[in-house]
Amino acid sequence: MTPRVRRFAVPLLTASLLALATACGGGGGGSTGSGTSAQPGEKIKLTIGLFGDFGFKPLYEEYKKTHPNIEIVENVTQFNDHHNNLVKRLATNAGAGDVEAVEVGYISTFTAQPGKFVDLKQYGLDKRQGEYLDWKWQQGLSKDGQQVLGLGTDVGGLAMCYRKDLFEKAGLPSARDEVAALWPTWEKYIETGKKFAAAGVPGAKFVDAPGEIFRAIVNQAPVGLYDAQDTIIAGTNPDVKKAWDLSNQITLEGLSAKLAAFSPPWNTGFAKGSFATVICPAWMTGFIQEQAKDASGKWDIATVPGGSGNSGGSHLLVPKQSKHPKEAAELVNFLTSKENQAKVFKEEGTFPSIPSLYDDPSIQNFTKPFFGDAPIGKIYSEAARSLKPQHLGPREGDVRVVIGDGLGRVEQGKQTPDQAWAQVLEDLKKIK
Repeated sequence: MTPRVRRFAVPLLTASLLALATACGGGGGGSTGSGTSAQPGEKIKLTIGLFGDFGFKPLYEEYKKTHPNIEIVENVTQFNDHHNNLVKRLATNAGAGDVEAVEVGYISTFTAQPGKFVDLKQYGLDKRQGEYLDWKWQQGLSKDGQQVLGLGTDVGGLAMCYRKDLFEKAGLPSARDEVAALWPTWEKYIETGKKFAAAGVPGAKFVDAPGEIFRAIVNQAPVGLYDAQDTIIAGTNPDVKKAWDLSNQITLEGLSAKLAAFSPPWNTGFAKGSFATVICPAWMTGFIQEQAKDASGKWDIATVPGGSGNSGGSHLLVPKQSKHPKEAAELVNFLTSKENQAKVFKEEGTFPSIPSLYDDPSIQNFTKPFFGDAPIGKIYSEAARSLKPQHLGPREGDVRVVIGDGLGRVEQGKQTPDQAWAQVLEDLKKIK
């Protein structure tokens, strides 16, 4: 992964680490930081653990202007390493940062351990509740809803990014409104893909791979991989099976470039123009710009089939290991403020989780020349408003890996969709 790839890779916590996390969870009750507040003028260092470039560095410099006694050290590791390391550090009560970022695919694993994190309510951060999308706020609470364990940074409202030039070569409309009209549903999206394939555009497939399509379709359903009682229902939920069938149809119809998301060949595929469409949460816009530097004006953004959905987003939490929990909580409050979420969106593309920003002219009117001056602010504001979040279970990541592996076996020609699904069902039984 490149530094900008964050918040969105499919979680890959191993079963042993997840079991460790559960075993060391800790109970409820008011959590307090293990450290003490700094004395006036005391020089202190706060470490913040991230899984990529969150766009915070300019904010640190701004923060230091009013907090000259605080040094901020950013520790960045790859997505899976970051979350796996945090599980181990919580279990051993050593090595965690003062502030740790957690992606939505992992959040339920960590909020199930309220005894391991500072209750931000004791530092007044519960007053922020009214600013947030309700579901985003709820994701950062302990399971009993009594403790504020994390404040949200961004949400991953969905759109579809596409290559205008490749669409034109295939004889398809390229204006974003006309493109959106091609695919009101995922079935229509596949039909459009067949037309693209029939045109035989050299070196280009219709979509990068089926994995993120599957995730997007499932995320649009009322209920996903778990029910509200934390029971895995991926094998019995018809919406999951529909996503499975449609995703495999993309493979069987020859529409996939077979470039697994976040792999080095996938990164290269952006530069080469190897695929014409890609699932595009807000943060993806910055990633495309980085990987396809010579393709300015060739990319555009349209509504995603099905109209909405979410992929990714993060929270900032303060482990109880912090020696300076008060200062860490204040830093979390600053980094997630309304003003700073707006700044990070404009620089990095990560979309705010504070809905009052969605009507702000500076957000509504925000465009990017790289994407043909697409109204990015308007597109993602509408996507965020229409989000209908799902309940996330404690082993969400493992379930997604099992299904993703199954999709991969079909794509590699190792199994038929029915054979792969049968193995997925068996593998799901092993996740407790």
